[in-house]
Amino acid sequence: MNEGEALIQELLDARKKLFSVIDQFDPHRGGAERWTADFAEQLLGRGHEVHVVACNFAPAADPLPIVAHALGRVRSRLQFAAEAEKCLRALDLDVTHDMGSGWYCDLFMSHDGSRLAQWEHKLRVLPAWLRPVKRQLIRWAPRYREFRTLLGRQLAEPGPLVLALSRAIAADFQRLHGVRAERIRVVHNGVDTARFSPDHRAAYRDEFRRKLRVGDQETAFLFVGHDGVRKGLSTAIRALGRLVADGHRARLIVVGGRRLKPYVRLARQCRVADQIHFAGAVENPGPYYAAADAFVLPTFYDPCSLSVLEAMAAGLPSITTGANGAAELMTDEVHGLILSDPADEQQLASLMGRLEDP
Repeated sequence: MNEGEALIQELLDARKKLFSVIDQFDPHRGGAERWTADFAEQLLGRGHEVHVVACNFAPAADPLPIVAHALGRVRSRLQFAAEAEKCLRALDLDVTHDMGSGWYCDLFMSHDGSRLAQWEHKLRVLPAWLRPVKRQLIRWAPRYREFRTLLGRQLAEPGPLVLALSRAIAADFQRLHGVRAERIRVVHNGVDTARFSPDHRAAYRDEFRRKLRVGDQETAFLFVGHDGVRKGLSTAIRALGRLVADGHRARLIVVGGRRLKPYVRLARQCRVADQIHFAGAVENPGPYYAAADAFVLPTFYDPCSLSVLEAMAAGLPSITTGANGAAELMTDEVHGLILSDPADEQQLASLMGRLEDP
């Protein structure tokens, strides 16, 4: 148990009133939202009274016996943070845990990591000539200015204990935001190893491979993520195109994503439209891990990817990048392979080709 985990354990040893703050409470929406719901379930199982403040609560959250505080529609992120503070100050709570949406808390744990670092990493997705234009947009556009104002309030001194999802994110908080090291604890993400396990292959693998039209001699690579730009979906599609052009029998299963049309077009351009299955958002990704042979996430920036940890828990070798905090929990060539450049589809295709070997 590391220092951050010991601290959280100390907070949870006695029954307490605990509060989580997140803009949307939906177990099926994405990594941070699913993590928050799982965390609330764990706290409830330990006998705590759990309150959650959010703009709204999805029907999937109904079975959880939490105390919900819905703020409804707000005009901006700053208004959400202010309304959440007003709600919290009116309650008698023991520990307040914020997921990166507010500024009034005891524990601050942004699953976005450092927005400043994220913006810089995402510039690498763009052509070199466009990056200076984007930098100016990041500097002056109202959306980005609002984020900087919010970050300034969240990380100001004196402030809450900052939980970083990886050592890399802890370094970003110190380097880019001036957060003192003694305020930071590193707590990597975790996953439910009963929900994600190789044991589920017997129940789901054959059925889902037939559903996804994966042949017996084909290697099924799985990609899970909503933000295709940041997660490197284009690199994965281009890499698959190289594999197929070289005669490899491989398929790519894409779970998640909200705007998939550009990637469908890219798949056609790379002549792999028939080798990619876009599943969209799914309530339960477990069967897809069971159906796959390997996992691929060439992300440009990820504080600590839940999907990579879920894949490893499910028994899949994973390819990801050094820009993913989850890579700190991997040994290269043991748990998977580390891609040095998230934009390098040639190197990714080579690594994927290695994982075709049974």
